[in-house]
Parts: sequence; structure tokens; C-alpha cells
Amino acid sequence: MATVALLVVSNIFMTIAWYGHLKDMKRPLLAAIVLSWGIAFFEYLFQVPANRIGYGKFSLTQLKIIQECVTLCVFTLYAFIVFHQRLQWNYLVAYLFIVGAVYFAFRF
Repeated sequence: MATVALLVVSNIFMTIAWYGHLKDMKRPLLAAIVLSWGIAFFEYLFQVPANRIGYGKFSLTQLKIIQECVTLCVFTLYAFIVFHQRLQWNYLVAYLFIVGAVYFAFRF
């Protein structure tokens, strides 16, 4: 669970770094890039330990699948809360396919 918890925190920083600048499009691009890199530093402070702790308990592929699922969950919440995105049926179908991928990655 430590791996997943660290990945959640890491992905919160990552999502803010990748998409937070879209809320302020008046900011110069270079400033947005520098700010994003600064935020991404904190992402790595959690992501690297998460993978170090998880590797061996999970295969490398399983770690990546966990990370992608966490990313999708964090991004979805961020998009709904910060950008007021609405859930659409095709997003739900896509999420179901991702859940299927997780099942198959950990089942066999």
C-alpha cells in the first residue's frame, strides 16, 4: 500500500505540473514551463521511492499499470474539480477497459 499511496501523491504533483498552467493561459510559456518543472521535482520525490519500494513486490509491468491507473484516477478528479469536466459515457467505457487491463495484468 505504501507504493500506491506514494504514487497517488506523486500523481497529484504530476497532474498539477502537466495541466495546472492551463488555468492561467496569460502566463508566458517559459514561466509555465519553469513552474511546471519546479512542481515536477516534488513528483519525483514520491515517484522514485514508490517504484523502489514496489519493485520486487510487483513486476515492472505491474508497477507501470498501477501508476497509469492512479494517474487516471487523479487526473479524472482534477479535471472534474478544477476544470469542471463532465463525465461522458465513452469515458466510462474507456475506464472499464483499463480496469480489464489491470485484471489481466495481475491475474496471470
